[in-house]
Amino acid sequence: MPSTDSGLSSSSDETLNRRLPPPRGLPAGFPGPGPLLGDPGDWGPVDTPGGPFALVPVRPERDLDRITGWMNDPAVAAFWELAGPPETTAAHLRGQLDGDGRSVPCLGVLDGVPMSYWELYRADLDPLAHHYAARPQDTGIHLLIGRGADRGHGLGSALLRAVADLVLDHRPRCSRVLAEPALRNTASVAAFLTAGFRFAEEIELPEKRAALMIRDRAHRHLL
Repeated sequence: MPSTDSGLSSSSDETLNRRLPPPRGLPAGFPGPGPLLGDPGDWGPVDTPGGPFALVPVRPERDLDRITGWMNDPAVAAFWELAGPPETTAAHLRGQLDGDGRSVPCLGVLDGVPMSYWELYRADLDPLAHHYAARPQDTGIHLLIGRGADRGHGLGSALLRAVADLVLDHRPRCSRVLAEPALRNTASVAAFLTAGFRFAEEIELPEKRAALMIRDRAHRHLL
């Protein structure tokens, strides 16, 4: 998402780059998708301006090389800070896949082609909850768009809207979807606004001053 909308800005891949604390007391291989979020792989495809789009939970044996390549794109690495060998990406994925299901890493597959990386996470169970008035079942989004050809055409906003709507459709107890782009990243904030999110407040996070962006279930058909 480097240059405009995949993370949705000229400095866009910084969208929601937060690290969860390492899970404790859980067996290796504990499945990511679970009761805390459900399984996005069961949510099915949705139509978008770019074609049918679906979230597919990550399988490292299939997806590690692809995601590692994206993380080493300089425009992505500047914000995700995960450039390096496959072991670096694998460790980041393992922190989620061996966890309790509070964060689920997914590929975004557009018209049959993997082109983006997403993390859906329980914002109310994340360190982010210490920095805003969290509500039960709040769900956050991290993303990056890996293919340069998909950046800068407004596709990021369309996919953000689609993913937020998928969350709201399949998580009935979730009343809102959150994002936290850097406040200085005005293009990213604008992309979230285009996707139906609203600017809620400025929040001070350890690594940045962020714009808390919210897509409310109650207003989803109005924005």
